[in-house]
Amino acid sequence: MTVAIDKDAAAAPAPTAGQPMVRFEKVTKRYGNLVVLDQLDLDVAPNEIVSIIGPSGSGKTTVLRMLMTLEEINDGVIYVDGEPLTHMQRGGKLMRADQRHLRRLRANIGMVFQHFNLFPHMTALGNCIEAPVHVLGMPKAEAVQRAEELLEMVGLKDKMHQHPSRLSGGQQQRVAIARALAMRPKVLLFDEVTSALDPEVIGEVLNVIRDLATQHSLTMLMVTHQMGFAKEISHRVCFFYEGKIAEQGPPGELFGNPQNERTRQFLSAVLDAG
Repeated sequence: MTVAIDKDAAAAPAPTAGQPMVRFEKVTKRYGNLVVLDQLDLDVAPNEIVSIIGPSGSGKTTVLRMLMTLEEINDGVIYVDGEPLTHMQRGGKLMRADQRHLRRLRANIGMVFQHFNLFPHMTALGNCIEAPVHVLGMPKAEAVQRAEELLEMVGLKDKMHQHPSRLSGGQQQRVAIARALAMRPKVLLFDEVTSALDPEVIGEVLNVIRDLATQHSLTMLMVTHQMGFAKEISHRVCFFYEGKIAEQGPPGELFGNPQNERTRQFLSAVLDAG
């Protein structure tokens, strides 16, 4: 079962003016002498959907991994909903965040990974209630009710007692989306969520993301090679090259009339390949 979405339905909610939901302020990430992100400045408004595109090695996935605190930054500060994520206030100064601070702020962020990362020994339902119960301290009955609602939303309520090994790749990815939503995040990250899927099931996952975009108030950052989907769903598209944003703008402008030569080369290559 897939979630049917009317392509003529209302567009995703407009971004909210004011304080950014996510802010990267002069953020640098290095691996030895290799600079993966170079003094990155990026603001993402509440409810904004931003797609990140670019060639391999341009720093796209690193942006998401740093937001999930899976990678430490070398310089700069990341803020979530106005509060430093990577740092904390002590005596009027910013210092590196400790694990307690990171866990508290990370609860505002959900991530859907390329390779699902489901717990293989747990059912779809078990995967969705594990973190709400043990991280948020949610009563189990409440967690189960919410998980059932989310699995129904992604079209998998009839599969909630199945283990991942009994599910298709598209079904596993939809469970992963439900699991991320179970934490009630303010920010939802998608890292190439269709790249590990067979072509015939990509549509069912994209339909679920469309549903989230049009019917839920979420800030979303999405790394993707699905150019048509990025153009359709995004408020803004950022083209990354060599650790920087080489060009960004509304999808109609960036895809229709790119100003940067490297953007034009990239889009010509991927669109011709598609």
